Amino acid sequence: MTNTFSGTEFSSTDLAQFIDHTLLKPEATAADVQATVDEALGLGTYSVCVSPNMLPLQLPDSASLKIAAVCGFPSGKHASSIKAAEAALAVMQGAHEIDMVIDVGAAVEGEFGKVEADIAAVRKAVPAPTILKVIIESAALNDEQIVAVCRAAAAAGADFVKTSTGFHPAGGASVDAVRLMSETVAGKLGVKASGGIRSREVALAMIAAGATRLGVSGSRAVLSEGAADSESAGY
Repeated sequence: MTNTFSGTEFSSTDLAQFIDHTLLKPEATAADVQATVDEALGLGTYSVCVSPNMLPLQLPDSASLKIAAVCGFPSGKHASSIKAAEAALAVMQGAHEIDMVIDVGAAVEGEFGKVEADIAAVRKAVPAPTILKVIIESAALNDEQIVAVCRAAAAAGADFVKTSTGFHPAGGASVDAVRLMSETVAGKLGVKASGGIRSREVALAMIAAGATRLGVSGSRAVLSEGAADSESAGY
């Protein structure tokens, strides 16, 4: 899970392999999702990330594109058993990766054992080789809480910690949060930066800070030198 970033001399092909090309807008239609899949295939992104009720997706037999689905999204205020069932169904319908949202309120209250148990319930429902990413809403937490939640995710067997849903009013990814998360997991887990990554410059800054995956809805803009994507929203 270590980050081998060594500067800004990334080709678009290199950068695309960090990206989960994402569509999580509530108003997204089946046609929108298929267009997102087609765009991901054309751009060569690592994966496509969608809402679980949009599964299964239709991919060419030769496609290496991974499929990710969210779980307990976007509030995290779901019973652990519901999150676990949602994740298991998504995997049954073709998801290779699950991005789950923690109970952020539990983290704010310092109930890190509760956070760990919530993550562990989902991990049990979707064991390896399914990749489990844990969305912590870093912008809503202080540094001590970020560290504690990252440690809880590691203890529960997660594969990644992830900054944000992109829907929280506190904001999305920040370089400081990514750096702190990366230092905390020390290469044992991946770090996914998501929320507000709309330019190549910001994407590379996140990678330099320790991100090993990026959640991006405006991937075409990011991969074409990073012009802001005015159509990108909600992630």
